[in-house]
Amino acid sequence: MNTPFERLGAENLKLLVDRFYDLVFSNEDISHLFKTDKEVIKEKQRLFLTQFLGGPALYSEKYGHPRLRARHMPHPISQEHAVAWLSCMSAALASLPIEENLKEELFKRFVPTAMFMVNKED
Repeated sequence: MNTPFERLGAENLKLLVDRFYDLVFSNEDISHLFKTDKEVIKEKQRLFLTQFLGGPALYSEKYGHPRLRARHMPHPISQEHAVAWLSCMSAALASLPIEENLKEELFKRFVPTAMFMVNKED
């Protein structure tokens, strides 16, 4: 069976990341959490999602193990922030020219990961 990365494709993944961060940077609930250069953030996310969705381990090759929770610990992330992040991801996924069942499958993968990043109470 093909991986989610293979079914999504590198071009759609890039489109997803671009659309997602356009939404994130305009979202008043979470834009303040993203302090680095937008292009750097997008590239790291593209590398991570490639790996997260079953593609080549590009993120690990460049930055080492993702250690998601540890890397996000310096940023206070509430459940409200995670929900806002997921809302942006849902909208970005909805805009892609891919099958609905793949959109749903991808979103389901993001929910537990987003909630795992929560490190402070609302």
